[in-house]
Amino acid sequence: MSYLMHCEKMLSGFLFSVLKKLVFFLVFFLLISLNPLEAQSPVYGILSKLQGALPAYDTIPLQPIIDTSAPGMVINLKPAVYTGPVYISTDGLVIDGHGKATIDGLGKASVVFIDADSVTIKNVIIKNSGGSFDKLDSGVRLKGNYNTVENCRIKECLFGVDIWQSNHNRIIHNEISSKKERSIAIKGDAIRLWYSKFNIIRGNYWHGVRDMVVWYSGENLFQGNKGVGDRYGIHFMYSHNNRIQNNVLLNNSVGLFLMYSERTIMTGNLIKGNHIGSGMALGMKETSSNQILNNRFIYCTEGIHIDVSPYVLEQKNTIEGNEIAFCGTAIYFHTNQEGNLFKHNYFHNNLTQVFPEVTTARFNVWDNNYWDDYQGFDKDGDNVGDIPYVLLSYTEHLWNFNRYMKFFYGAPILAVLDFLERLAPFSKPKYVLDDKKPIFRWKETDTFKNTR
Repeated sequence: MSYLMHCEKMLSGFLFSVLKKLVFFLVFFLLISLNPLEAQSPVYGILSKLQGALPAYDTIPLQPIIDTSAPGMVINLKPAVYTGPVYISTDGLVIDGHGKATIDGLGKASVVFIDADSVTIKNVIIKNSGGSFDKLDSGVRLKGNYNTVENCRIKECLFGVDIWQSNHNRIIHNEISSKKERSIAIKGDAIRLWYSKFNIIRGNYWHGVRDMVVWYSGENLFQGNKGVGDRYGIHFMYSHNNRIQNNVLLNNSVGLFLMYSERTIMTGNLIKGNHIGSGMALGMKETSSNQILNNRFIYCTEGIHIDVSPYVLEQKNTIEGNEIAFCGTAIYFHTNQEGNLFKHNYFHNNLTQVFPEVTTARFNVWDNNYWDDYQGFDKDGDNVGDIPYVLLSYTEHLWNFNRYMKFFYGAPILAVLDFLERLAPFSKPKYVLDDKKPIFRWKETDTFKNTR
């Protein structure tokens, strides 16, 4: 009897142990399912497969179908090639290609022109617009509000999506490319906003285009997009109060440029590999009151190029928590600029940390940044250097007199000259900046957690 009781206790203990493990794994998988952003990589471009129509499929004019549709109607396209151009003036239409339909503009004008509100076009391939810059021939032209372009592949169209004086539109998870045979200077833009507000540009992937431009357009959200191999990743001009979050811009001539555009909040973006042309990750010209937070500017000719910014000295630009690394010049000042706050940034593995084209950058505020060339100690262990970080320019300002001198950067002769200048200066160095509380050791978990 006691033996049986002992066996029952052992069995119950075993079952309890198994039950605990099952509960643990159930909770673990439940947490993953409730937080998919942590478990999955971000998706750029189309979310579901677009097969398009094969050449043997039917060719159907789309305009008569649009003309006979009532407001709010859903048009389910069958597997076929629908010919355009198409003009939509009926509110509330939904055009769904279900991943198997193609709209072909036949090289004439814009493929789809939406001159209405609350129209949705999704799950379709849009191709072959006209080639006129004057007429802004596009895959989709929008002149209305509350429209949606989603999960479309727009190809062989001069411009991808043109948003003209239109508000509250959503351009979500599309893949966009321009005319393949054209050189980059005469391609069109992936997405073009003109006098448009409150639009959401999210999850798109553009490549083989000229620029992505935002002109005279404020209060828009640009989130989770990817642009590769273009001239300007995103170019803002006279466009205020925009939000730029978690975008990836790779191998462009310029990553992102803020020109006369104020009160921008730019967070969690990755800009990398810009070496053609100016090669800047972020350009700022005559712009004030911007917040550049927790971004990564990696492997570019210039990390941040600053030209008369802030334009209004009392409206400072805050540049905080960014990683600027493996650049030719981390921060390039076109003038003796003042009024910027550089705080808690991670400067490492740059050829030149900060280069003022004229005299100095010390009229900006440099506070608690990490500099990998800091020459000091942290005796009290508070992770703040015991002495200020002072940046003096010795041989670096030689290319002010002859820009071709930079070709010899890193050569033994310049290394010797730089050493002799520091040992016994025979010319006065530039006093570039000082950071009174430099970070002594950077903790890799400090920032960039949300950077894609």
